[in-house]
Amino acid sequence: MDSMPKMEELIAELNRYNYHYYTLDEPVVSDKEYDALYDQLVALEQESGVVLPDSPTQRVGGEILKGFTPHRHLAPLWSLDKAQNPEQLRSWNARAVKLMNDYNTKNPDTPLPPLGYALELKFDGLTLNLTYTDGKLVQASTRGSGIVGEGILAQVKTIKSVPLQIPFTNGTIEVQGEGIMNLSVLAKYNEMAAEPLKNARNAAAGALRNLNPKVTAERKLSAFFYNVGYTDGIRFANHQEMMNFLRENYFKVNPYVTYFDEFDDVMEQLAEIEAGRSKLDYLIDGAVVKITDMRTREVLGYTDKFPRWSVAYKFEAEETTTVLKAVIWNVGRTGKVTPLAKVEPVELAGVTVQNCTLNNAGDIERKNLKFALGSRVFIRRSNDVIPEILGKVTEEKDGEEIIFPDHCPACGFPLVQRGAHLFCDNKLGCKPQIVARISHFASRDAMDIETFSDKTAIQLHDGLEVRESADLYTLKFDQLMKLERFGEKKANNLLEAIEKSKEKDLASFLYALGIPNTGKATTRMLADHFRDLHKIMDATAEELIELPDVGGIVAESIVAFFADPFTRAAIDKMLSLGVQAKAPAEPAIVKTDSFFSGKTVVLTGTLHQLTRDEAASRLQALGANVTGSVSKKTDLVIAGEKAGSKLAKAKQLGIDTIESEDEFLKLLSGEQGV
Repeated sequence: MDSMPKMEELIAELNRYNYHYYTLDEPVVSDKEYDALYDQLVALEQESGVVLPDSPTQRVGGEILKGFTPHRHLAPLWSLDKAQNPEQLRSWNARAVKLMNDYNTKNPDTPLPPLGYALELKFDGLTLNLTYTDGKLVQASTRGSGIVGEGILAQVKTIKSVPLQIPFTNGTIEVQGEGIMNLSVLAKYNEMAAEPLKNARNAAAGALRNLNPKVTAERKLSAFFYNVGYTDGIRFANHQEMMNFLRENYFKVNPYVTYFDEFDDVMEQLAEIEAGRSKLDYLIDGAVVKITDMRTREVLGYTDKFPRWSVAYKFEAEETTTVLKAVIWNVGRTGKVTPLAKVEPVELAGVTVQNCTLNNAGDIERKNLKFALGSRVFIRRSNDVIPEILGKVTEEKDGEEIIFPDHCPACGFPLVQRGAHLFCDNKLGCKPQIVARISHFASRDAMDIETFSDKTAIQLHDGLEVRESADLYTLKFDQLMKLERFGEKKANNLLEAIEKSKEKDLASFLYALGIPNTGKATTRMLADHFRDLHKIMDATAEELIELPDVGGIVAESIVAFFADPFTRAAIDKMLSLGVQAKAPAEPAIVKTDSFFSGKTVVLTGTLHQLTRDEAASRLQALGANVTGSVSKKTDLVIAGEKAGSKLAKAKQLGIDTIESEDEFLKLLSGEQGV
């Protein structure tokens, strides 16, 4: 029996499913159904001894290669000129405008159209150049010198978003894109890897330039495509046509491609991209601006190195290298002892970095940092948080050893290891734990004791032997006056603020207690559900786990926290001293006929005339469902000042936006708008 027709049928079906899953992110069959068809194909290939060129079974990686073969590109892969700041970007545009005007002056009968711009993300991976002949993928290579690259066809075939066959069968084309490793894929890989990968860029480049394609396949790479460099028998009028061609031929095109007629709009959108880059699941190091009209590109041409019709706008680096100088160990309010790395000062993302997080002792081992003191390390900073050390630049144990403590660096109590973390269990006698718990209790989102600070907590601990948050409610004026820099006014202000805090609601009190594994959203939900402190204290894990967003770990944390006699005694003491932990007010009647009724609304950016919480409360009272992230289910995004990626995503998805705070306030007040 001829198995070829069945094999061709299975290959077509499996490749279609791959396209929907890996390129469109829209799976159309279950994994089980896909696997059954895949197994059929494998069996037929083994039985017949034939493997067709576009078979998905080739994506698992074949034999180890002896070396890379050179590939001469059919058209040059140009580098891009770089703009480091807005002034340089405007200078690039001014030159392009001048060249266009000069041409139009000399050619009045065939003028170029007004400039239009495409704005794309600049991916931080490895450039790929794919060659297709009569619809078949026949070669893939690195950029190399731009004229000659290295053939990596076997490696690229393991990328499941790369089509092995395309509908365009009229000759040869070369398509350029970027091979990447998604950050979520990198994190998952590192959870299981004996040797964790340092960062996504190196992981992708290392996989694609590995002579063993099976290693490439294990990295589960992806790729985005953005250019057709060489074509037989097809021309495009503009960039939009070329991108549509790529989509129609099953290439994965990043959804963040935007088009503008005005250059000022390009500048504004660049700020949006930079603000939201830390929320992407892949690395970018900038954005690329391209003039869209193809005839204009031909007229503007190239310098010796760069096209004049395109420029890369570079963002501040989020990754760099520096020297690890020392590791110190800090104790937090839960007793967790965490390492903090002191590094040689280095500029990164616009700030001077001197400290980096190391997470825990297990992290040091996992990242091959145990012998890294004095060695050069990779660091990454994102989302305005303290930078993280990703790993050593070299694999050798060429540095001094980081010594893990066995006793608390603050109080000398023996440490215990739970999971990857070290803990000091001396919570009644360890100063950093006590001070951190009291500072958290008094913080704005908790009991909101005005004028209180970490320095105040230290003074109260050292001078008045305040050992727990409940002790705050026993403080007297004469005691405070004994403290350094405490005058009459400061003492009275603090006592008034402490007295006022007794009126805080139940949710704030629960958050102030610092229950492990709970945040503001969880404590608010507990308060709204139980509406009584003692009911929460007596709740079982079975009761708690039935609540929204409460899993087994959180439920057990809450139960264990309130089962502690020290916690119970402290709460009883505070209640006896007048702390009310008031139940939340009864839910207000929600309007069903307002502009916001039934809408899913996202707030982003800074509002000046009311807080984010106030805005959310008023929206909910008007019947809106307020959520934290933008999706296809979002009806409206309200953007304050410095709104970033959420506003950009809303515009990309065509979601209605309100970008005027005055307009928003009018709608809240019931005045007609939008």
